[in-house]
Amino acid sequence: MALYLVTGTAGFIGAALAAALLREGHDVVGADNLSTGFRENVPAGTRFFYGDCGAPDLYNGILPALPYDAVFHIAGQSSGEISFDDPVYDLRANAASTLRLLRFALNNGCTRFIYAGSMSVYGVQPDTPVREDAPCRPLSFYGVSKLASERYLQLHEQFGIRFTSLRLFNVYGPGQNMTNMRQGMVSIFMSMMLENGHIHVKGRPDRYRDFVYIDDVVRAFTACLVRRESEGRIMNIGGSGRLTVGALAEKLTALSPTPVSVKYAGGTPGDVHGIYADISLARECLGYTPQVSPDEGLARMYAALTARSPA
Repeated sequence: MALYLVTGTAGFIGAALAAALLREGHDVVGADNLSTGFRENVPAGTRFFYGDCGAPDLYNGILPALPYDAVFHIAGQSSGEISFDDPVYDLRANAASTLRLLRFALNNGCTRFIYAGSMSVYGVQPDTPVREDAPCRPLSFYGVSKLASERYLQLHEQFGIRFTSLRLFNVYGPGQNMTNMRQGMVSIFMSMMLENGHIHVKGRPDRYRDFVYIDDVVRAFTACLVRRESEGRIMNIGGSGRLTVGALAEKLTALSPTPVSVKYAGGTPGDVHGIYADISLARECLGYTPQVSPDEGLARMYAALTARSPA
C-alpha cells in the first residue's frame, strides 16, 4: 500500500485516477479548489482538502505534510479558449501551481512527480503523427503555461525529482463536466445533442483531433508507478489517432434515437486545424496501447449520461 497525493480530485481526470488508486488499495490525499470540479466527484475514501494549488495557503497548514510516495498533479485551468479571458489566472492555475507543488513534494521527501501535460504545447504541426521532439509553439496562454510546467519539472531533476509528463490529447468519457461549454470537444457536442438536438461546431468539419478515453488515460498514469523507464520522460497519450471533427459529429449523431442537426460556424481563439499523436514512446516506456475505440468510448459515455437522465 502506498500514499499518493492527487490534485484535481473533484475534476474529471483526477477523480477517475483517485478512484483507480483507491481500488488498488492505496491511500489517496486529494486537493481541489472546486472552480470547475464538484465535491460529489471526489471518490469515497479520499482524504480531501479544499484549496488552490496555485496559492501558498494550501501548503501552509491545509494540505498535510506527509511522506507521499508520489504526487499526481492533475489540477489546473484546462481550456485554451478560457485562458484568453484571464492569462494571469491561467499562469497561476497551471505553471505556478506546478512550481509550488514541486517544492511541497521536495519538502516532504517525495521525489516522484507525475504531471498531466497537454498536446496544446505543440501548436501548429504537419498532418503527420506528432512526436514529443516536435517544435513546441503553443497558440494559447494555456499551452504556454503547460509548457512552462514541463520546464519546471526538468529543472527540478537536479534536486532529485523523478518526473513524468503525459501530454494528453482530447480526453473524454463518463464523468466529464457537461456544463462547461468551453472545454472538451466531445462533452460539448454531446451536451448540445442531448439538450437541444443540435450540435454547433466552431470550425470546419475537416479539422482533426486525437480522442482518448478516460480509462486509457488512467491506465497510462498508473503505469508510470511501475515502469521506471517513464522517469524523466515527456510522452504523448493519444487514443483514436487522426479523427476528423466531422466524423466525430457523425458518430455522435448516430447514437441518438432522434434526428440531430449539425452546424459548422465560427471559430475558437488559439485553436489549431489538426493534431494527433505518435504514441510510440508511451508504448515503449509504459507498455501503453489504447484499449477503447472511439465508437465504444462514445457509446459508453452516451449510455452513462442517458441512464442518469429522467425518463
